[in-house]
Amino acid sequence: MVGREKELSIHFVPGNCRLVEEEVNIPNRRVLITGATGLLGRAVYKEFQQNNWHAVGCGFRRARPKFEQVNLLDSDAVHHIIHDFQPHVIVHCAAERRPDVVENQPDAAVQLNVDASGNLAKEAAIIGAFLIYISSDYVFDGTNPPYREEDIANPLNLYGKTKLEGEKAVLENNLGAAVLRIPVLYGEVEKLEESAVTIMFDKVQFSNKSANMDHWQQRFPTHVKDVASVCRQLAEKRMLDPTIKGTFHWSGNEQMTKYEMACAIADAFNLPTSHLRPITDSPVLGAQRPRNAQLDCSRLETLGIGQRTPFRIGIKDSLWPFLIDKRWRQTVFH
Repeated sequence: MVGREKELSIHFVPGNCRLVEEEVNIPNRRVLITGATGLLGRAVYKEFQQNNWHAVGCGFRRARPKFEQVNLLDSDAVHHIIHDFQPHVIVHCAAERRPDVVENQPDAAVQLNVDASGNLAKEAAIIGAFLIYISSDYVFDGTNPPYREEDIANPLNLYGKTKLEGEKAVLENNLGAAVLRIPVLYGEVEKLEESAVTIMFDKVQFSNKSANMDHWQQRFPTHVKDVASVCRQLAEKRMLDPTIKGTFHWSGNEQMTKYEMACAIADAFNLPTSHLRPITDSPVLGAQRPRNAQLDCSRLETLGIGQRTPFRIGIKDSLWPFLIDKRWRQTVFH
């Protein structure tokens, strides 16, 4: 499933440098990834690219030089990239995903999470592309888990509401689209603040200062590599079976509070935990969160789709570059 394309490359040997035109294989399965500069988008791009897909990523502020720079709020720009590239699949990762930011900037969040998603779905439908819209477990109120795809959504905060409205906009504008709801993510971050899981690492490492950690909200930390694999498997199944559409759930299966995650991180790196203090009260600051929005993933599992990285393994791989005590790194990795 490949085409051929001309590519220029430089051949250099001492005393001689020449430009050579070579034929390279280009996979003819095409995928467009929005939000490709983000934590999930990078993983999705890599997953498709490494599995014989011609992947094009787009981003906005951090796009160049690796990805296309596209403002998803500019409907003309979206139209042009989709119609020029003609993707078979679009994975829509771009979103404002920080609940507290959404509360403070509601109009911008609605534009990106809802309006841009609906427009993308419309453009995908015109060319017959399969759109996967990434949504969230925060569409549920967390009072009656686990949640199946058809259970009634009742988001507690504006972020959850924008993701739910985004789902509706996508499915109204594109009957063949898919919605993939996922929980809190972690993975190979460029900086610790990229994930609500990895951001805890500094508090874990600085054991000379006590740190309060939430021990109320039940989370299911999920590796971005696993979500990326699910997106690819879903796309490949859809290319063989047009009935693959609608809403799906994917999640890690290890239930943890932030306090328990922090302890697991400390344990993975042989760090102390005595300075970590579990707080069992419901948080009073910031956007309201669901207590336990566990997702039932049996619909995807029945299709034979899925991948789960154990938290201890995934978090160690993600965080060791940020380890302050280099001695540990030398003993374990050298």
